Amino acid sequence: QVQVVESGGGSVQAGGSLTLSCAVSGHHINYNFVGWFRQAPGKEREGVASINTDTGTTYSPDSVKGRFTISQVGPKTEVSLRLQMNRLIPEDTAMYYCAAGRIIGTITSAVSLSRTSYYYWGQGTQVTVSS
Repeated sequence: QVQVVESGGGSVQAGGSLTLSCAVSGHHINYNFVGWFRQAPGKEREGVASINTDTGTTYSPDSVKGRFTISQVGPKTEVSLRLQMNRLIPEDTAMYYCAAGRIIGTITSAVSLSRTSYYYWGQGTQVTVSS
């Protein structure tokens, strides 16, 4: 069984920074990708960053590229992920979720950032950016 736990959300003014953390426990054979997603009220859940925990390859959409950075810390037996968010804007306000999954076959940015690619989800952490 894989467990995912997020931490680090909070409130910040526009232009500020926040760092979210995600701890993934469980047998690594059950996943090879960890992703960060967000969902604002009334909107679909969207992927904002993902990482292949075997290769370190990262993916992010254009909406956050250059502002959000995902990184992996620690050994594969106890994976810890960070999402560094800089130059935050009010549109970044959302519940942020960390998720883990096993993606096989052709891996594209779209696949790695799709919520359907992930099976194990955390409870989420709120990020609020005020103008």
